[in-house]
Amino acid sequence: MSDHIKDKVIVLTGAGGGFGRLIGIKAASLGARLVCADINAEALGVTVQDIQSGQGQAIGRQTDVTDSAQMAALARAAVEAFGRIDVMINNAGVMPLAFYADHKAASELWHRCIDINIKGVLNGIMAVHDQMIDQGQGHIVNISSIYGNFPVAGAGVYGATKAAVNFLSEALRVESQGKIKVTVIKPTGVPGTGLGAGIVNRAAIVGILGQNAASYLATMGVMASGELPPAQADPENIAYAALSPDYIADQVIHTINQPWGVSLGDVTIRAAGDAYIL
Repeated sequence: MSDHIKDKVIVLTGAGGGFGRLIGIKAASLGARLVCADINAEALGVTVQDIQSGQGQAIGRQTDVTDSAQMAALARAAVEAFGRIDVMINNAGVMPLAFYADHKAASELWHRCIDINIKGVLNGIMAVHDQMIDQGQGHIVNISSIYGNFPVAGAGVYGATKAAVNFLSEALRVESQGKIKVTVIKPTGVPGTGLGAGIVNRAAIVGILGQNAASYLATMGVMASGELPPAQADPENIAYAALSPDYIADQVIHTINQPWGVSLGDVTIRAAGDAYIL
């Protein structure tokens, strides 16, 4: 593996769990210096402690990504601690899947989703933009989703937020060519992240499954019981059915671990045997 990630200063939101925690630990193990942020101070502290226990370099700052002032302060803290910001990973996000008919139960969560998934990414871009331009180089990685590819039932709001992330990212790439690299990461469904805990109506997952809904739900039921056929549980097998979060984190690391002149712009990660149709 190349060592282009070594000594890079990485600001990472949503570092307290899921993809964020894995990305932080993996990046630090390769010599990156992490500035970790999360709204959950306790979870954030665990991530920072684990990185430091592994002899990695990390600081943590409790941050609400929906607050532009807090995000600006996060960027200042990174520069004060390490002198620069090489990479910004806008990872924090929520997924309140629900049908429009569920609006009474979902409305508040939808508004929060818009604030975190769209405004949080925009705040992250604004927080580091000038620093990266002044440095003459930088890299912004935004975590999107295959849900942003096409509108489907059950994901009107969530999908719209991820489509917005795609638009924000591509516009930034065009505006900042030669100064800031931009990567959009689009995972498929990854059961192990805990993101699904925010789903309002479990039936709303049908939009990403279409004609495969029945077979997928049956597979997940078998998986939950611990009886998934070996081929579907084996990442070395073409029938591998559900990605481990580690594989998403590995691809984020791969996009960062490139020469400054090489930019991986749009990355979709799938399990070869998953049932998602987007």
